[in-house]
Amino acid sequence: MPRIIAIDYGQKRTGIAVTDELQIIASGLTTVPSEEVIAFLKTYFEKEDVLKVLIGEPLQMNGQPSESTPIIEAFVARFKAAFPDMKVERVDERFTSKMAFQTMIDSGLKKKQRQNKALIDEISATIMLRDYLTRKMI
Repeated sequence: MPRIIAIDYGQKRTGIAVTDELQIIASGLTTVPSEEVIAFLKTYFEKEDVLKVLIGEPLQMNGQPSESTPIIEAFVARFKAAFPDMKVERVDERFTSKMAFQTMIDSGLKKKQRQNKALIDEISATIMLRDYLTRKMI
């Protein structure tokens, strides 16, 4: 089966997570500078079979778009232009950064390691993907 990718796009860095081939396990793949994400994905899609891409949708607590929505929408437009045949699904990314930070604490990472924002972005993408897989199984 093809993989599913989750993207936590940010102005500076983009966290990327991927499923295994059975679409059961979500794992962090990498964090790349945001200006390089399309090039990174082109290379990845040449090597791996990908069914769809989940892209985080930043929402406020009341469900309204956040201030970063225009940045993400611009990325989604660039992504769709670069990969017109790829399925894209938007997923709620509220609380993923906070959950990622808590995951780092729970796993025993030292304070210096928890300041690694790239790791937070990768874990955030992994949480989005894991939540998606969980909802898909229900």
